[in-house]
Amino acid sequence: MKKYLVTLVPVLMLSFQPDSQTARAPKGSNAGVQLSSGGEDLKPTVSQEKVSQVVSKLLTTYHYRKVRLNDSLSSVVWDNYLKEIDNNKSYLLASDVSSLEKYRTQIDEALVNGDLTPAYDLFNIYRKRFQERLEYVQETLQKPFNFSVDETFNTDRQKATWPKSVEEQNEIWRKLLKNQALELKLSGKKDSAVYAMLRERYKNQERALGRFRSEDVFQIYLNSFTEALDPHTNYLSPRSADRFNQEMSQSLEGIGAMLREDGEYIKIVEVLPGGPAFKSKLLNKEDRIVGVAQGDNGQIVSIVGYQVDDAVKLIKGPKGTVVRLQIQPATALAGAPAKEIRLVREKVKLEEQRAKKEVIEVSENNRTFKIGVVNIPIFYRDFEAARRRDADMASTTSDVKKLIDELKAQKVDGIVIDLRYNGGGSLVEAINLTGLFIPKGPVVQVRESTGETEVYNDPDPSVSYDGPLAVLVNRFSASASEIFAAAIQDYKRGVIVGEQTFGKGTVQQLLDLSQWLPREPEKVGQVKMTVQKFYRINGSSTQHKGVVPDIELPSALTAEEYGESSQPSALPWDQIASTRYEASRGLDEKTVNRLRDKYEQRLKSDPELKQLSQELAEFKKAKQNTMVSLQETKRRKEREEAEKKRAAMNKVTQTGDDEAESDSTTTPSTTTAAPKKKKDLYLNETGRILIDLIAFQSRNQ
Repeated sequence: MKKYLVTLVPVLMLSFQPDSQTARAPKGSNAGVQLSSGGEDLKPTVSQEKVSQVVSKLLTTYHYRKVRLNDSLSSVVWDNYLKEIDNNKSYLLASDVSSLEKYRTQIDEALVNGDLTPAYDLFNIYRKRFQERLEYVQETLQKPFNFSVDETFNTDRQKATWPKSVEEQNEIWRKLLKNQALELKLSGKKDSAVYAMLRERYKNQERALGRFRSEDVFQIYLNSFTEALDPHTNYLSPRSADRFNQEMSQSLEGIGAMLREDGEYIKIVEVLPGGPAFKSKLLNKEDRIVGVAQGDNGQIVSIVGYQVDDAVKLIKGPKGTVVRLQIQPATALAGAPAKEIRLVREKVKLEEQRAKKEVIEVSENNRTFKIGVVNIPIFYRDFEAARRRDADMASTTSDVKKLIDELKAQKVDGIVIDLRYNGGGSLVEAINLTGLFIPKGPVVQVRESTGETEVYNDPDPSVSYDGPLAVLVNRFSASASEIFAAAIQDYKRGVIVGEQTFGKGTVQQLLDLSQWLPREPEKVGQVKMTVQKFYRINGSSTQHKGVVPDIELPSALTAEEYGESSQPSALPWDQIASTRYEASRGLDEKTVNRLRDKYEQRLKSDPELKQLSQELAEFKKAKQNTMVSLQETKRRKEREEAEKKRAAMNKVTQTGDDEAESDSTTTPSTTTAAPKKKKDLYLNETGRILIDLIAFQSRNQ
């Protein structure tokens, strides 16, 4: 099967890509027949029934995780589907869910037999309930809310139960609408505008649901099955497959971000290196976009309830034009106000994705050290140029080698490889880059579902840099980044600093289903399936756990919220036999412990680190509170407190400038003065750790 798959589809997905999040956004096209949300029920096609049978056979036979379709898996699929249809448990009634409970243990047989009745029965009930909610919304918004009443609203209903009656549901929706109205009011909107915007918001959702097609329902349902196996295995409908292939092959003008629908919101899946969003440092993964405005003076248009394609049409635009976005940051506390940012659209340029260097000065013990920093936003490789054997092809390894030579010429005391937010990329480059710092030897092991393991080696005995080395990572360093960081750690070649990495240690393969349904007249879509797993040279998997730094810096992110371990169906961590390799003698466990002790001392005594640690701890605690007040005076105070706590997060973002962030909603000043650079506390502390390493190693020589 390995050769068969590789022969048919030579597309391996290594990097931290949108995965299930892209595939789970099927509501993304204005094309097709207009369907009223109160019209005829949607029904499956004969083609979809055939696809269901093929996909269930493929995944249960060839997926890395060998699973059996049984009642237990069926129950998980059904829960997934319920969550996708009504994540906040606000549309369906408990009686609706109970009436369809008969399907819970029937999904396995239904998938094998191509019976899609469960999927469409649930969706059509949801659509009916949606129409009822819309009628309630329009009626409720005829009268203004009383914001002097002291009551609260829970912004997170994922752990709630479905309402048992229409009256209970109406009360949930009354508070939900009141909360949305209060958010708009506190953002400065006049009362008349508040209610007009909310009415339009739900009209947008009605239009979006009216454009739903049978293939959209089918994709949601089939992904409820695929994601029960692992988060990176997905079914892409024909339309989603076309969009995915375009995103993989084209550079589109816009802000340089990949989006998906997340309930009624548009969420950032990936910030592309080299794009306006990436360079601004103002937009991050998991942020929500709630409004869009054109130019510096255009009116903000709420996109809550928009389909992803409709949102993209507003955000994309000609190069050089301005777009303003209203953002709810992923780090925002409940009730915090939206943040407005200003971006200039442009194409994502390859040269902007390439590695860059800088030299920072770090003072310690009355001495100033020069630390070279190499920032690698993605592991890139121009495969077409490589086939042509172009001498100047774009390559992470060749670029970094040049930068290292330049840094050595500048006589830096040590080098930091900055992999924060690097979601992966070329496996070849991860291996070759490791080779710049070690003599030849194994770098990573790749295991097939059959148990067959292959070791990937760096064959080059030369070393470009043998001096003091640190690798800086965060929770969004994934895949190829983890392979590099793990190898450096296993060889004891450098100290790993930062946060526990993402934990994506799997490889996906893209399968065109038309190969199994060659006579089908309609397009049938594609499946992205997990087929391999990565292991470190010491035998430990990078899956789930990622790479745990030698020295962990303060973080506001938790494993329960972000990373592979936050996904219930993530493949587990495990271990295989270690391969043979010779570790460096420059960084033993005793030295690492001494580095950690020095850092712990600074964490207790250094004012900035101490304050940062305290603020992040308070932030994490505050984020657990999802209750907000619906009384205007109390809510204002809550927003002020939320903003103060979120300010701590700005201290751990990568370098930007204070002026640019604070004035991001206005036209840039014409002054030529260079903006003052923010202090990057993480990078600065990594430099200090590297200085400690230099001191320890010099004493041992």
